Amino acid sequence: MKKSDRMRSEFSGKLTLGVKEFAVKRKRFSVEQIVAVLKQAELGMAVSDLTRQMGISEQTFYRWKKQYAGLQSDQVRELKQLQEENTRLKKPVADLSLDKVILQDINSTKWFGPR
Repeated sequence: MKKSDRMRSEFSGKLTLGVKEFAVKRKRFSVEQIVAVLKQAELGMAVSDLTRQMGISEQTFYRWKKQYAGLQSDQVRELKQLQEENTRLKKPVADLSLDKVILQDINSTKWFGPR
């Protein structure tokens, strides 16, 4: 497989920002696959063999292990959903906090209007 073919297969779409286009990398492994790899490592399979089989680096394996260690696939899925919901809810809180600061700043200034 050529390098250009491999690069094309890793990217699933393009993101357009202004005039420039950026390729968006897709995920290669599902949550179930990640949990299965970690379970194989727990059962005694060598990490170097696992990483070679899956085509990942040892750094990726240990990052997965740190993030998903001891969880079942349904628990990992629930964790992801909670993280997404948390991220979604943080934006309105930040917006409201900014509005509050702006209103407090306006309220604290002295207004000298026409009498």
